[in-house]
Amino acid sequence: MTTMRQRRVGKGTEADDDQPSEEKNLKPDGKILSGHTGGKLWNILSITVGGIVAISLGLLTSVYVATLHENDLWFSNIKEVEREISFRTECGLYYSYYKQMIQAASIQQGLHGLVYDNKTESVRTINILERMNVYQEVFLSILYRILPIQQYLEPVYFYIYTLFGLQAVYVIALYVTSWLLSGTWLSGLLAACWYITNRIDTTRVEFTIPLRENWALPFFAVQIAAITYLVRTHLQPVQERLTLMAVFIATFLFSLTWQFNQFMMLIQALALFILDCFDMLPTAKVMWLYIIQISGLLLVCVLQFFNSMILGSLLISFNASVLIARTIQKNLKKGGLLNRLGKLILHVLLVLCLTLLINKFIKKILNLESDEHIFKFLKAKFGFGATRDFDANLYLCEEAFGLLPLNTFSRLSDTLLFYVYIFVLFFMTVAAVIIAFWNLSGSNQVQFMDKMEECTVTLKPDAAYNLIHTILFGCLALSTMRMKYLWTSHMCVFASFGLCSTEVWKLTLKCIHLYTSQRTRVIKYSVPIMTLLYISYKFWPGIMDELSELREFYDPDTVELMNWIKSNTPNTAVFAGSMQLLAGVKLCTGRTLTNHPHYEDKNLRERTKQIYQIYAKRSPEDVYRILRSFGTDYVILEDSICYERRHSRGCRLRDLLDIANGHIMDGLGENEPDLKPSLYPRFCEEIKKNLPPYTIHFTRVFQNKTFHVYKLAKHK
Repeated sequence: MTTMRQRRVGKGTEADDDQPSEEKNLKPDGKILSGHTGGKLWNILSITVGGIVAISLGLLTSVYVATLHENDLWFSNIKEVEREISFRTECGLYYSYYKQMIQAASIQQGLHGLVYDNKTESVRTINILERMNVYQEVFLSILYRILPIQQYLEPVYFYIYTLFGLQAVYVIALYVTSWLLSGTWLSGLLAACWYITNRIDTTRVEFTIPLRENWALPFFAVQIAAITYLVRTHLQPVQERLTLMAVFIATFLFSLTWQFNQFMMLIQALALFILDCFDMLPTAKVMWLYIIQISGLLLVCVLQFFNSMILGSLLISFNASVLIARTIQKNLKKGGLLNRLGKLILHVLLVLCLTLLINKFIKKILNLESDEHIFKFLKAKFGFGATRDFDANLYLCEEAFGLLPLNTFSRLSDTLLFYVYIFVLFFMTVAAVIIAFWNLSGSNQVQFMDKMEECTVTLKPDAAYNLIHTILFGCLALSTMRMKYLWTSHMCVFASFGLCSTEVWKLTLKCIHLYTSQRTRVIKYSVPIMTLLYISYKFWPGIMDELSELREFYDPDTVELMNWIKSNTPNTAVFAGSMQLLAGVKLCTGRTLTNHPHYEDKNLRERTKQIYQIYAKRSPEDVYRILRSFGTDYVILEDSICYERRHSRGCRLRDLLDIANGHIMDGLGENEPDLKPSLYPRFCEEIKKNLPPYTIHFTRVFQNKTFHVYKLAKHK
């Protein structure tokens, strides 16, 4: 009897103490009272109001970030070249393909230019659609060309408004996920408000608009909302099929728009694997989710002309391994505690070994080395040996790839988000551990089950998924600051759900022996409302001040450089320089590049390291030979790199080059024993002295306070 009751609670079918059962709405003759109809009308009204609030908050968020962007740059008033320069580093590279498609004579010619591109990497023809995730730029440019909006809306505004519009989708998805988990749209309202008030840590869309994550994360949030609904019990077959379709579409769009999709979905697959091992999710649905992930990624692989990095991803190897292992181990969830633990350990080892074997086999067959820099970086980051590898150190020295700063938690605590999150996380984790132990122990232990009854109510399948999701992505964010946006947005969802959850408050009050049904109901609504009032009181004036603060884009040196390039160099000229600057050169001038910031290609990484010898201690003959091997006509030197002070000694670009070249670093400090002094001075410093060994090969043609442009001689 207890076992049956427990299963009904887990599936959400048992009447809660706070809710009257259907029997109270029936007369003795079985006729339904009007209260039942009233309840339906109330539910319809609640859903309608909640939906309106969700859409309104989504639209307000879009307007909010668009206004911040306009106020920060005065975007509507600055010149086109200044607008384009505002798309810094890789953002400018991605936007350049949208601009290229818009300016092409026809859609077909634009697509041909992307498939056979010889402007992004000199002396090479590459397929942009294969190498980069730019289908969103292609789609948007085609849409702009076919819609009758050219006279009313500039291409750049169509682009940025689309990205700001996706923020509405993002907020609505977070709102719906929290609503699904808690059962009240008040939770969604709180999640959206937390997302907005913690904007510094939840999004960076207003100043990095074309960044791939700004396209992808809204679809990832939609996918999480769909999975949250899918893992519920007692779904009708039609509901389940439609939800699976929604999960597939969201997964596909997420995968199509971000090159790091495979790593994010691998963490998601690990969450599903953990929950399935401890019997917290229906196995059949977990298997479907594995298949959807593989299918979505393979479809993207086809669209990206069979991109080998996708085929060699750990995600495909892991999901395939799990499906094979589940076929081999059919009785994984039968037996007592020790028996199941033994099977579970064997299952984990089998999946791990199969994943490594399949992945190594695929990479061997495809001769895949595109992602090796990521694994070198991870190996060095987590202390598995020091490295002199230039690419790994380039990542290690960037703040974005370091640990999450402690001041992040103080900012999140100001809005009470972090405190509430830790409170909810603690209770949910305790419940998860207890349920996992009970599931492994078997369903015959009735007495133990009676004691743990309330914990099961606290951890329904949708809550269990979101718990493991937030823990794993929290670990990712703590280890790599750039990935915090995947965690902090979900933190808003998870904390708001817990604060509005009947089960969490019920368990909390029972632990301190203060539980009553009425008290739980009062706390469930009063605490979130008080939190919203506190957030409004404390942060509304700051938001208004932020919206009224006006700034203007100002970068005269870069503007002068771009204008000079357009006016004084041929359209076919090839430019060398830093990855970040060259992305802007391509966007603003259309000139050919030697290298660029999209780093997911081994040949490009090698090429970039060679180009960067302009900041190393190399002879002018060596630098000239390297640059000419890539067809370089002009090289741009930046004082901000040559005399860099932003990073400490050992992390400056010139230091990384010295270490990779086996040379002693500049300045006071220790050097590794085997590093030797260079025979030559630093190229970027010595070339400015106009000495004969340099002027033979390089002629300065442009100079301002930031940049020095040299034209290479064309010796026979």
